[in-house]
Amino acid sequence: MANNRRVERVAELIKREVSQMLLNGIKDDRVGTGMVSVTDVNVSGDLQHAKIYVSIYGTQEAKAETMAGLKSATGYVRSELGSRVRLRRTPEVMFVEDDSIERGTNVLSLLNRIRNERPVDDSVDDSQEDQEDQEEE
Repeated sequence: MANNRRVERVAELIKREVSQMLLNGIKDDRVGTGMVSVTDVNVSGDLQHAKIYVSIYGTQEAKAETMAGLKSATGYVRSELGSRVRLRRTPEVMFVEDDSIERGTNVLSLLNRIRNERPVDDSVDDSQEDQEDQEEE
């Protein structure tokens, strides 16, 4: 079994190579319907399986088409990885949609909306009242 450092190096190498393939290697038109980026790669401890997390920007239909295109391109991606990365055995590749960027954007927009709805004067008054209460005690 490979050590953690080697697993991390292999994961970074796979991430870089798959990102390059997404730019100019995969010819499936479905992959181009949504903007795709590799966010993370998890490689199993025995280097036999690689989960490639991709973030897809676009409508739900574009996301579904892009994922279908990526899943059909797994054989090509694995064979390209085999020729680009020097490993005894090329890991099985599986694409997983990562929506963490989208969720993060939603959380930030909610926080901004709450901040904009809250009156600024109340926060100043509250802090002054707290100080006055502490002085009285």
